[in-house]
Amino acid sequence: MSTPRDQLDGHRAVWAEVNAQFTDAAAEGMWRRPAITWGLFAHPEASLAALGDVAGREVLELGCGTAYLSGWLARAGARVVALDLSPAQLATARRCQRTIGPAFGLVEADGAVLPVRDAAVDIVVSEYGVAPWCDPDRWLAEAARVLRPDGRLVFLTSSVLAAMCVPAEGGVAGDRLLRGPADLRPVAWPGGGVEHHPSHGEWIALLGAHGFTVEALHELTPPAGEDDHAYYEIVSAAWAARWPAEDLWVARRQAK
Repeated sequence: MSTPRDQLDGHRAVWAEVNAQFTDAAAEGMWRRPAITWGLFAHPEASLAALGDVAGREVLELGCGTAYLSGWLARAGARVVALDLSPAQLATARRCQRTIGPAFGLVEADGAVLPVRDAAVDIVVSEYGVAPWCDPDRWLAEAARVLRPDGRLVFLTSSVLAAMCVPAEGGVAGDRLLRGPADLRPVAWPGGGVEHHPSHGEWIALLGAHGFTVEALHELTPPAGEDDHAYYEIVSAAWAARWPAEDLWVARRQAK
C-alpha cells in the first residue's frame, strides 16, 4: 500500500522548499567528502561499521535526497540505485553526478512502494530519508521484500526523545517532554511534514515482525565542542550532547 496522496504531495512540497533553501547549495560539498559518515555530526562509518564491506554489493538507498550517501557508497565500490520522492532533490543529485561523479541509478519513487524485484539487493540503507517519512509497517515490508536472505538494513532516524521535545509550532527541541509516544505515530509538523517516530520497543517489534534481527542500535551524540548543524535546527549540539538525537539501526534479514 502506497503512502496517501495528500502526504506524498505535502512531502514533495516540503522537500522542494528545503532543497531551494539549503540542500542544493550544500550538495556538492557533501558529495566531495572523502569518506562515509552518518548524521548531523558526521560520525565516521569507519568507527561504527554499520554497513560492513560494501565493495561489490548491490545497495538500494531509500529517500536519498541529493544522493551524497549513494555517491560515497559508489566510490567505495558498491553498485548503487538511489530512490527519492522529491524531483527537486533528484535534480540536484543528477547535477552532482555530472559535475563530480560517479553515476548510478536515480529513481523517483515512494519508499512504501519500491520499483525493485524481490530479493534483488544486499543492503538497504537510508539516512533519514525513509524512516521518519513513511509508515514503518509499509516501508519495512518493502525493505524485507527486496533484500536477499541475510541482507542488511541500515537506517538513521531522529530519536523518539527529540521528537517528544520539539514544540508543536516547530523549532528547536527543549528540555521538556511536550508529547508522549502515542502522539508520534504519526506527528504532523507545521509546513506539511507528517512523520513517524516509533519508540525503541516499537522498532524492535516492527523489525521482528518483518523478518529482521536487530544487530545494533547506535545512539549518536556529537563530539565535544561540536558546532550546531548548518541548517538542521531541530536539535542543537548542546542538546544532542545531553540526550541522543539520532538513532542508527542495523538489522539483518533473516534467512528463509
